[in-house]
Amino acid sequence: MTHLALCLWLALAGVPSLAGVALAQGNGRAQSEFPVATDAKLEQSGEIVRLTMALSRPVEVSASVLAGPDRVIIDMPSINFQVQPGTVRKSAGVVGAYRFGLFTADKARIIIDLAQPAVVVRAESRPVRGGFGELVIELRRATRAEFQAAIAASSGRDFQAPATVPVPAKPAGETRQTIVIDPGHGGIDPGAVVASIAEKAVVLAFGVKLKERLEASGRYRVLMTRDDDRFVALAERVGIARAAGADLFISIHADSLTQAQEVRGATIYTGSERATDAEAARLATKENQADAAAGLDASEDTQDVAGILMDLAKRETRTFSAIFARNLVEKLGGSVKMHKVPLRSAGFRVLSAPDVPSVLIELGYMSSPKDAELLNSAPWRAQAVDAVATAVEGYFVSARAPVGKAAENRR
Repeated sequence: MTHLALCLWLALAGVPSLAGVALAQGNGRAQSEFPVATDAKLEQSGEIVRLTMALSRPVEVSASVLAGPDRVIIDMPSINFQVQPGTVRKSAGVVGAYRFGLFTADKARIIIDLAQPAVVVRAESRPVRGGFGELVIELRRATRAEFQAAIAASSGRDFQAPATVPVPAKPAGETRQTIVIDPGHGGIDPGAVVASIAEKAVVLAFGVKLKERLEASGRYRVLMTRDDDRFVALAERVGIARAAGADLFISIHADSLTQAQEVRGATIYTGSERATDAEAARLATKENQADAAAGLDASEDTQDVAGILMDLAKRETRTFSAIFARNLVEKLGGSVKMHKVPLRSAGFRVLSAPDVPSVLIELGYMSSPKDAELLNSAPWRAQAVDAVATAVEGYFVSARAPVGKAAENRR
């Protein structure tokens, strides 16, 4: 790990709510109360690939397989994963990659991406001396027919998104505009990971500061789709904005390009059926796979919209989205470096609300050493947050978007 990467990792590890604070809000348990997992190892012996983790105590384990893409899903009670990123072998034999994290308030999940068809021959948490435990997952290379049979055996499992988190109702007499901030990824879905730095941590830190900045003005009611390291499905993010009667939805991300470290700068995206260019299409495809990355069925959502009136609402919403996007490009461009093509559009599922103006901000490229340094810089973050807040203020003046616009469209 480079000195810069180490500094970034240590700094992000100390950001409040990212990893060691009450992640399981639903049952009131802090992550420090969960069983602890350490010392992950991935080894291959012949056709068998074995993943092991040391546990502070044994836990219940269940395993399933799922196609599209091919992967193995290991479910357990909530786990405090203390496996040092960047120190663990991530591929061997049939295993192309794996990731782990909280899936719901009371469930942890390991996702193993398969490079070839495989079946689970062992998935258990066995007790070891001293009251500790050891998680053992063994996979064996299989034929496609064997893999399909394993999928059929898993067909009774529930791979849908967790239940929607209740959204606070808009208080009676509330006259402030409602803004929903959506830090991308979270929990088992880390987003882009470069030199052990996860996108989910970078964008959460930014989202928290943006919320504080907007609330300080006293003009806005601000909600977040997540304020800790939890997984939130794409449809749920959209649902939170709609249920809140949001006047604006801001999704925050940070991109990464494996073989283009010289590419950097912020980009603003709006939603559309047709992408403006190949780069926008690539990014939308990647971001739309967030549910699959967490082990959910990746079926497309069907919007509960139809008819001429809703089509008109969608058209009006996109007009407002475009107005805000242009404001963002102008204001951010005066404070931070922008991508050479700063305004784009594509079919992002998270921007699909037909009645809530929505934009997605790519703060920069984590694959760029310079952008990575800035993304973790408190002064840069404050500067960029101020620019976004100024764009929000300008939007509500120039667009003259009425309070409750989203709710009115739904009626």
